[in-house]
Amino acid sequence: MPAQKREAVSQMEGHGLSIRRACSLTGLPRSSCYYRSCRGDDSPLVAELNRLAELHPTYGFRKMFHTLRNEGHPWNHKRVRRVYRQLGLNLKRKRKRRLPQREGRPLEVPRAGNVTWSMDFMSDALWNGRRFRTLNIIDDFNRESIWIEVSLSIGAGHMTELLDWIVAERGKPRAIRVDNGPEFLSTAFTHWCHRHRIAILYIQPGKPVQNALIERFNRSFRQEVLDCHVFQSLEQVREKTAQWMEHYNHHRPHESLGDISPIQYKKHHHSHGC
Repeated sequence: MPAQKREAVSQMEGHGLSIRRACSLTGLPRSSCYYRSCRGDDSPLVAELNRLAELHPTYGFRKMFHTLRNEGHPWNHKRVRRVYRQLGLNLKRKRKRRLPQREGRPLEVPRAGNVTWSMDFMSDALWNGRRFRTLNIIDDFNRESIWIEVSLSIGAGHMTELLDWIVAERGKPRAIRVDNGPEFLSTAFTHWCHRHRIAILYIQPGKPVQNALIERFNRSFRQEVLDCHVFQSLEQVREKTAQWMEHYNHHRPHESLGDISPIQYKKHHHSHGC
């Protein structure tokens, strides 16, 4: 209801004025005061537009309107556009990322190497405040650190090139366990795994315990490297990381491996023909 009409109605109801007097005081034409909207109930149209916005969040007005007409609804484009704007669907909106349903799987440690790898990203900052990322890859069998990539930015293309190099060096795993980060959901990564016939084991969102092996590795890496040093450059990060990986794989006792290092555990496993 326009402001002038609301004011005229208020004058009539509050002071008992006639329509003529109230319209004269407020400057509202009497025809506007007598007017009654002929619009029908918009609730069915509202429900249909909300349904389409939920099912197809990228649709604009034209696609929504033609979808409604193709479904047999009689509303013309003027009415649909009016309600479309009233609902704010013409405004840019942030869409919630939809993830496929993930199944909870028990975290099983393989009995041989190169069966399952786990991967995860970490981030930290240099002394000048510039952020950098690390991509950590371990073998679930003996928790061996396969590689830690350090860079300012690690996209899906960078990640798949790195995986190509690692697979050429040590062979491919049967599966890789990851979270639902954008790099792991990217077409580049999923196509790479499909091309190499490697299964992707996605954990359920919000349940990092399903990726506990790499999470435990990340904690050790942060406590013993990232939180222990002040880095001036990426070269320093890479140098300290390489030194730590050498120590971690060959000398650092690991509780879950019987207090021996990952490489010692692998040699012991092979020597006993397990």
